[in-house]
Amino acid sequence: MQRLRTGLRRDNREAALAGFPDGVLGFAVGDIHGRADLLARMLDKLEAEAAASPHLRPTVVFLGDYVDRGLESAKVIDMLLSGRPKGFECHFLRGNHEQAMQAFMRDPDQGRAWLAYGGVETLLSYRVKPVSVEAAAPALEEAAKALEAAMPQEHKEFLDSLVPAVTIGDYFFVHAGVDPNRGIDDQTEHDLYWIRDRFLTDTRRWDKVVVHGHSPVKEAFRDHRRVAIDTGAYATGRLTAARLEANKVAFI
Repeated sequence: MQRLRTGLRRDNREAALAGFPDGVLGFAVGDIHGRADLLARMLDKLEAEAAASPHLRPTVVFLGDYVDRGLESAKVIDMLLSGRPKGFECHFLRGNHEQAMQAFMRDPDQGRAWLAYGGVETLLSYRVKPVSVEAAAPALEEAAKALEAAMPQEHKEFLDSLVPAVTIGDYFFVHAGVDPNRGIDDQTEHDLYWIRDRFLTDTRRWDKVVVHGHSPVKEAFRDHRRVAIDTGAYATGRLTAARLEANKVAFI
């Protein structure tokens, strides 16, 4: 299991207001899950926010889970590769669904679980005949080969370029969260892509505020240790972004 050195550490001091770097306007976009319609509207809103603050340099972190569940995964990746939002520095994280998709492409028999939680919809978005999670190994292999053939090279390169996490100012951006029972330098990529309860229910804080998606919430929120912005876009029709400026956090 690959380990990731993040530079985070435990912070036992009283919680202070987290800050974004001076002169930078930041955004983090939650789980898109194949909803290209919602992504298009969000890109419009991000560009409008940046235009309203021309003295600030805009940057955006997409928190992963671009694919699966919604019906337009391929179109979502096209949009993320389109150069929008215009004028932004962009960071693209890997989510557990991208990890699972790539695992299926490498070894479809071992990676068949991907089909059970949204992979079928992604196959359809690439015009690949869907296959059941219970299918025999040869049928899974055929589907993986068809996906490999149908997927544009730019999409493959995009998936390969995704990163587990990024730190900006006092914020640590990651798809799922961090394992509070490990030293932060001992986090594995699996922790960062998949963790839920151990992270969500722990009350200790790090020296960075963790901005994450992965675990759907009815309303985006922040507290002294995390900012949660997965509002279940594929099911609710609500894609959420966090807006970070100085020591302020707002939601779009």
